[in-house]
Amino acid sequence: MSRSEGYVLAFDTSAAHCAAALLRGAEVLAECREDMAKGQAERLMPLLEEVLRAAGLGWSDLSAIGVGIGPGNFTGVRIAVSAARGLALALGIPAIGVSTLEALAEGGPRPLTVLEDARRGEAYCQHFPEGAPELRTLADLPVTGPEIGSAARGGLAPALPLATAIGRIAARRADLPQPRPAPLYLRGADAAPPSDPPPVILD
Repeated sequence: MSRSEGYVLAFDTSAAHCAAALLRGAEVLAECREDMAKGQAERLMPLLEEVLRAAGLGWSDLSAIGVGIGPGNFTGVRIAVSAARGLALALGIPAIGVSTLEALAEGGPRPLTVLEDARRGEAYCQHFPEGAPELRTLADLPVTGPEIGSAARGGLAPALPLATAIGRIAARRADLPQPRPAPLYLRGADAAPPSDPPPVILD
């Protein structure tokens, strides 16, 4: 059996949530999303175990991992990507990174523009024409066009829950060579480096 036909566990912590879904192909076996402003690092692994138990499966049953790589919250993205890499290494299965923007577009019409709130009056933006998607950008909020996502003004709602969409995309790519998941940052971290001078090292 190919990996794309097996069980795929997908999850995302790129925003104020902890979301997970277990799929086999396009079939959703279990899913869960919990809204939370913080605490994703502590909640993610127990949530994944709960999703597996809900389907009567264990870690060894998985064929692939799907993970949201952002753009999104700097720390949240790193939590999910680090977990996916660790699980893939421990289980000997591939981890497939999927951008938040691509997941939001999954199952939607084409052409389509995805806008995800980046705060500061800006949005993460990616256009999906009939062919290959265009470059992801960070831009001032657009005001017109066929739009989907949390920053869209009067636009469409996503066709699928985020973790489910990540799982479907990951399943399609599970049999193809994939790079290790890596955070997708379109903006630098909000945290500023310390302004204090470094300590003096004495000989």
